Amino acid sequence: MRDVEITRPEKVLFPDDAITKQDLADYYARAAETMLPHVRDRPLTLQRFPNGIGQKGFFQKEVSKHFPEWVERAAVRKRDGSSFAYPLANNAETLVYLAGQAAITLHVWPARVDDLTHPDRLIFDLDPPSEDRFPVVRSTALIVRSVLEEVGLVPFAMTTGSKGLHVVAPIDRGDAFDDVYDFAEDVGKVVLRRDPDCCTTEFRKANREGRLFFDTRRNAYGQHAVAPYSVRPKPGAPIATPLEWDEVEDRKLTATRYTIRTIFDRLESTDDPWRGISRRARSLDGPRRKLSELLASDV
Repeated sequence: MRDVEITRPEKVLFPDDAITKQDLADYYARAAETMLPHVRDRPLTLQRFPNGIGQKGFFQKEVSKHFPEWVERAAVRKRDGSSFAYPLANNAETLVYLAGQAAITLHVWPARVDDLTHPDRLIFDLDPPSEDRFPVVRSTALIVRSVLEEVGLVPFAMTTGSKGLHVVAPIDRGDAFDDVYDFAEDVGKVVLRRDPDCCTTEFRKANREGRLFFDTRRNAYGQHAVAPYSVRPKPGAPIATPLEWDEVEDRKLTATRYTIRTIFDRLESTDDPWRGISRRARSLDGPRRKLSELLASDV
């Protein structure tokens, strides 16, 4: 691994926890082996906090001019035909360098750079109105798991490190984004039929009536989701952490259970639950037919 200079390493990014920029860089260096398979070759959106999380940060998609040449780029075409270069994190050095840019959280596309129009992840973001509603997140995640398994997909779960959970299914890149988005919307219809009081697909917060937001928008072209093992800009520096399903069933689970200071106890004693996730990818052809049957019969 090449040496990466961290400017102002003593800069405190998490004031309540005295976590510095150097601490963040050290985390990503140590987590790289586990994290890289989940971010490699995926365009990144950076969530940067140059003055720490006590002040408002910003999202960055395009590579800055000062980024070194060894940070790999992906030319991403926008719907209007123009394109610009997103950063890729294909090695530990890049993760460390981005930490040095106060990029606390990394968000990744559900598609890889060799075919950005065909996603290989189906993503459901379960976003509760408040942290104390996490039991509803858990119960909804289990419903989503059941539906995905019924139609023939293999679901995986992850804490977001914020308020909720992501349920993700690997897919074989046989469908373009619009078709994957439509499939995700239909999954949402089945989930809401099975427990109409648990959640809503209503985008406007004012219309959600305190219910969990069942978000399928991550499945649209150009969208992104928090990367597995990414740090979140919240007190304690929680980590977006892949889970086993029996952990989702645990009533003690919270979205912020694992932090920058506790995650390695887990990684040293437990295999990554998402290890080899791509090998479980499935075509949507059969699941689409089965989902149509559920829509026609489920009440």
